Amino acid sequence: MSAWFGRKFQRVGNLDKRVNGAVARIPVTAVDRGMLRLTHTADRGVLWAGIALLLAARQGSTRRAALRGVISVGGASLTVNVLLKSMFARRRPAAEALPSQRRAVRFPTSSSFPSGHSASAAAFATAVALESPRTALVVAPLAATVAYSRVHTGVHWPSDVFVGAAVGSGIALATQRWWPVRVSDEAAAHPVREAPTMVDGKGLVVLVNPVSGAAGYDPYDDVVAALPAAIVHRTEPGRDCAEHLETLLRELTGSTEVLAVGAAGGDGTIAAAATVALTNGLPLVVIPTGTLNHFARDLGVYDLQEVVDSTGAGEAVAVDIASVELETATGSRTHHLINTASLGAYPELVRLREKWQGRWGKWPAFAVALITMLRRAEPIRIRFEGRWHDVWFVFVGNGPYHPHGAVPAFRSRLDAGLLDVRWLRADIRFSRSRAVLALLLAAIGRSKVYGEIQVPELTVHLNEPEAVAADGEVLSEAIRVHFSIAGQVTAYRRDESNPRWVNRPRPHHRG
Repeated sequence: MSAWFGRKFQRVGNLDKRVNGAVARIPVTAVDRGMLRLTHTADRGVLWAGIALLLAARQGSTRRAALRGVISVGGASLTVNVLLKSMFARRRPAAEALPSQRRAVRFPTSSSFPSGHSASAAAFATAVALESPRTALVVAPLAATVAYSRVHTGVHWPSDVFVGAAVGSGIALATQRWWPVRVSDEAAAHPVREAPTMVDGKGLVVLVNPVSGAAGYDPYDDVVAALPAAIVHRTEPGRDCAEHLETLLRELTGSTEVLAVGAAGGDGTIAAAATVALTNGLPLVVIPTGTLNHFARDLGVYDLQEVVDSTGAGEAVAVDIASVELETATGSRTHHLINTASLGAYPELVRLREKWQGRWGKWPAFAVALITMLRRAEPIRIRFEGRWHDVWFVFVGNGPYHPHGAVPAFRSRLDAGLLDVRWLRADIRFSRSRAVLALLLAAIGRSKVYGEIQVPELTVHLNEPEAVAADGEVLSEAIRVHFSIAGQVTAYRRDESNPRWVNRPRPHHRG
């Protein structure tokens, strides 16, 4: 066997020498100076860090591409320079074989195998391609040029470059185990064919939250301009949004035909409008002007133009609305849920994730927030499915979240009629350490500390009052909580299979 490997390595070595010899015979041109500058710019990942900063300047797919790229470069650099180079000692090509104008000024002294520059270049390009294929069309040729420059300037053998690039690409692809790539702009949902058509918003009542989203931006004027026939009102400080909308509907009874209700704002404002839509049997119009817009992103509505298109064409889908019934010491109350609810330390986890995800991205921020939360948290005791459990938190999603057996990232369906319930056990020795280790190994779904079920309803009893959060808002403390699917509403979103929208691509989300 060793003789077989020896012959294979000898063949690779001979091929390396022939390729390097052919490169050495290329006539000296101005390209050589550019190759030297490029290969030095890529030292220590400086080139990729600079490109990542440029990509991160724009929200959406390019920012995610930048973050995944930086993480992948870090992983590739650590794997190649710390691990593989210490395992495989290989001499660099003889610098004297190259014309002096082409030789690297700072000739590396570390092992030649594999190429760290090539690993970083391939890792960054592959990561960008996962998030933004269009951006990768620009980045990939640059990455390939950096990889080739290592042979052109005489610091690596071709096989060093090939293996380094393979390692880098593999590490970038492996990031999907921890941070899944969303392959669709929207969650699946059954279309509603009889949704009312509202040209220019005629028949629509909209509540606009002027303080949601970007600081200093009031979307009211933009909504009025885009939907001139709609009835548009601003929210009022201290006034419940659902009660505000209900009052508007009562005032319009008998004088104006109301075909749908809507809201422009973040998830809290949208949830209020969803409650009114469900209660009154009206369709829902979602205008994403909040900071995170989780529900709008899963629905597949990314800007005001899509709202104009879908309402004007009467294109909509059926979406589930869940309910959270809280039993407190003084009575009970019901809250409607469009995204997620939680018990235990999860509200603190969400707060930390939202604080950091604009800088790092959703999944990395979630991972850091989870570790931070577990360090600070106290377990709670709950009873469901006929048993008492000690848990760190309980997560309840309105609809199945993807991926299963991992950190919930986004919904796969909006009309499944199911709650996605996940929890982290606290009644196992070293549960926090085991949870963190499983998270780092992308094996949380197979860990004994993790539980997951999908059910149409769930009742949770608590041995003492605990805070309940829903859609990012802490509701109140409860001793019993009942979660269920309250019903469905018709929500407007553009039918992307409609040929009339071919020239109106969605902004930001994908490349």
